[in-house]
Amino acid sequence: MTSDLDLHGLPLRDYAPQSSLVVPEHHPRRSVVPAVDVHNHLGRWHRGEWTVPSVPELVRVMDECNVATIVNLDGCWGEELEANLDRYDRAFPGRFLSFCRLDWSQCASSDDWGTSFAASLRDSVARGAGGIKLWKDVGLHVRDRDGDLVLLDDPRLEPLWEALADTGTPVLVHTADPAAFFRPVDARNERLEQLLARPDWQFSGDEFPSLERLLGALETVVSRHRDVTFIGAHVGCFVEDLQWVDRMLSSYPNFNVDIAARVGDLGRQPRAAARLVRQHPDRVLLGTDAFPPRSEDYRLYFRFLGTDDEYFAYSDEDPPGDGRWRVYGLDLPDDVLSRVVGDNARDLIPRLATGA
Repeated sequence: MTSDLDLHGLPLRDYAPQSSLVVPEHHPRRSVVPAVDVHNHLGRWHRGEWTVPSVPELVRVMDECNVATIVNLDGCWGEELEANLDRYDRAFPGRFLSFCRLDWSQCASSDDWGTSFAASLRDSVARGAGGIKLWKDVGLHVRDRDGDLVLLDDPRLEPLWEALADTGTPVLVHTADPAAFFRPVDARNERLEQLLARPDWQFSGDEFPSLERLLGALETVVSRHRDVTFIGAHVGCFVEDLQWVDRMLSSYPNFNVDIAARVGDLGRQPRAAARLVRQHPDRVLLGTDAFPPRSEDYRLYFRFLGTDDEYFAYSDEDPPGDGRWRVYGLDLPDDVLSRVVGDNARDLIPRLATGA
């Protein structure tokens, strides 16, 4: 039996209190309308192998949860795009939509990469890509021939923005990680456990731009290219400040956000989060960033968005990756819920609307 003395010295990492609250629980098993997951990774880009071992099994999960379509952000370009289109989009028409990417290694070996990116985008769209994914390596890691970081507002990217406007191709952009990743890794950092486990997610050093610089670059390109549809990943890349997100949505009609992998952060500020969605019901989209997708993942999002459940776990990890807290449901009205889980995506992503 553990003594009181032992408990006084109990390491915080070993403290695992069990709540005594008795609260109502609701567990929706299916989406209220055919859902669209606009943020997922089904290709080989992340792991070097397909993240989904069995596509028919994934389709079974989708049918079970009433998920009509998953956007696959791992299409890449050229032959790798063709492989993704063959495995998903063409094999299961209407159930998957692959977005392309760009070969950013060109920045270190060429001076005309902006024009090359525009050509790559047009080629990918012609092959069947439904959009493009821009990742955080732009701004944090990609460097040009002189060794300088390339940010989203680099003038050399103008040919790409023009090609996106010409082709009507939407951009899903992830340009910054959680705010704590840009702060000193010390006892005051709310993501300390996560950063100790993943030191490659630490961006607080002088070699990286500040969070404010990255978000400023995003706002610059959104404001300059009103004819390009932007979807800001992870609640616009700044879920910790929903006033900033609200300002972006209010200022730029071409800016939208997904909620992928941010239930933990939205759910600890449920009144502000619900208010943001209600104020911008046509601009917030379901995304999960859970790969390979499971029924449990979709049901968590449906519970979070559609119920008034209190103080529930946002992850089945122990401890949860984002932080040791619990979340509260947003209890969105049915009409708003329908837009967020599916209708907004069909309105904003042309190939979803046409089925092309």
